[in-house]
Formats: sequence, C-alpha cells, structure tokens
Amino acid sequence: MTHGGGRQHAAKAPSQRQLRVAEEIRHVLAGVFARGEVRDPDLADVLITVTEVRLSPDLKQATAFVTRLGRSDVAEKLPALRRAAPFLRRAVAASLRLRYAPAIAFQADTTLDYAMHMNELMHAPEVRRDLG
Repeated sequence: MTHGGGRQHAAKAPSQRQLRVAEEIRHVLAGVFARGEVRDPDLADVLITVTEVRLSPDLKQATAFVTRLGRSDVAEKLPALRRAAPFLRRAVAASLRLRYAPAIAFQADTTLDYAMHMNELMHAPEVRRDLG
C-alpha cells in the first residue's frame, strides 16, 4: 500500500547480507574515527561514535548514524562529516571486499536523546501521580 509521494507504507526488512556488510562498514568507520584519521579541522579532537549503518538493498548507499557520547551537538558536525565522506568511502573500500564501495551519508542519531527525554517525562511528578 502506498501513501502520497509514492513512499511505501512498510519497508522491507534488510537482508542478512545488508546487515552483515553494514556492521562491517560501521566497524571500519568507528576505527577511522577512533584513530583520528580524519583531517578536517572541524573534526579535530571530536569523538564521533557510529551507532548504526543502514545499507540500500543494492549496497550502493550507506547511511551512518552518528552521535557524540555525552553531547547533543553532533548535528553541527554533519557538514564536516559530509566533506570527509569521500575519504571515508575510500577507507571502507580499502578494508572491505565489495564490488562497489557505497556512498556514505551521515545522520545524527537522536535515539539516546529521545530515551533520556522519555525518562525525564516518566519521572516528572505529574506523570508519576497519573501512573500511580
């Protein structure tokens, strides 16, 4: 079933190969960030954590979800990550045996922020009163 804009209602679950390759890409990116190999001045001394990578079914597009532990300003670093994407793509290509190295897009991972917000809400006095 489709809705406006031609988007499908339910996305197909990723294949085992997509999941395996995505995790390998996540591991390569995490290593590059941990070793400080990205030379962009906006990323100097910035600890980037790659929480998840999602791959398109044809394995040509990767979306890396990133965060900064203890910080909520990772969105400010997205332009620098986009500039570093060609370098990171080459690092992935050098580490993995794939026919094509996927293009890498970056997206801020806000799940931890959302979980902390929900936790705060659940502990608010008025919510605790309503739940009790």
